Amino acid sequence: MQHLYCLVLVLISLFVTAATGHAGDGAKNQDDGVVHLFNGKDLTNFYTWLAVPQGKKGQPLGKNNDPLKVVTVVDGAIRVSGEVFGAFITEREYGDYRLIVEYRWGEKTYPPREKAARDSGILIHCQGADGSMSAWMPSIECQMIEGGTGDLLILGTKDHPFRLTAEVEDRGGQPYYKPGAPAREFKGGRINWYARDPKWKDVKGFRGKEDIEKPVGEWNTYEIIADADTITAILNGKTTAMGTKCSPTKGKMLFQSEAAEVFFRRIDLRPLTRRK
Repeated sequence: MQHLYCLVLVLISLFVTAATGHAGDGAKNQDDGVVHLFNGKDLTNFYTWLAVPQGKKGQPLGKNNDPLKVVTVVDGAIRVSGEVFGAFITEREYGDYRLIVEYRWGEKTYPPREKAARDSGILIHCQGADGSMSAWMPSIECQMIEGGTGDLLILGTKDHPFRLTAEVEDRGGQPYYKPGAPAREFKGGRINWYARDPKWKDVKGFRGKEDIEKPVGEWNTYEIIADADTITAILNGKTTAMGTKCSPTKGKMLFQSEAAEVFFRRIDLRPLTRRK
């Protein structure tokens, strides 16, 4: 009986562990260490912030005020309509991680970019107040735009400066990521991904000769590694750009609404562990 009693206690303990294993921040999977920031059901772990709707005057819609349903969950994916500039943003700050995002472009676009390249972005290490930099926040942007997904943008302000060093070469007066090229410090501007088409145009449906991003409607995998002060952008398995000596090295994550419909079906974060 004593052995049976102990067995029952073990089984009860295992049941309780299994039942509570997904509680806490980000629904962490106890088996693989991944934090599922998007749970497939709702916007738990995120909040929305929206600017003034296009063509309107007045105050921004602000935090968690979304009468136009710009950010919704549809069929297991977060749909961002793009109708109003803004974003959905993590409640918490993060540093030292591998972020894995699966996204695809939708068909709809809106003024003032209804005829321009579909545009969005994943902003990391976000600092300051919501909407304090246009409709977004000071940050490092991992660009999402037709023909330019995989670029890195340094979006700092006087109050929240950002820095990033990258190995680049100039082509037509613009810096392109090139491993082994001279390193340069950036306090603003854009680092083009290594094969961005030099004839890129801001037109809807643009496709470059060497684009890695899949056609509109197909799912892409975008990985962003924030390893101490190093940022690496990987699109569909290929490293598009990398920077080092980033400052700051942590902050919120922001997923833009920027006049183009886009869907996110996976937003997973794998924390990086460090040797002491």
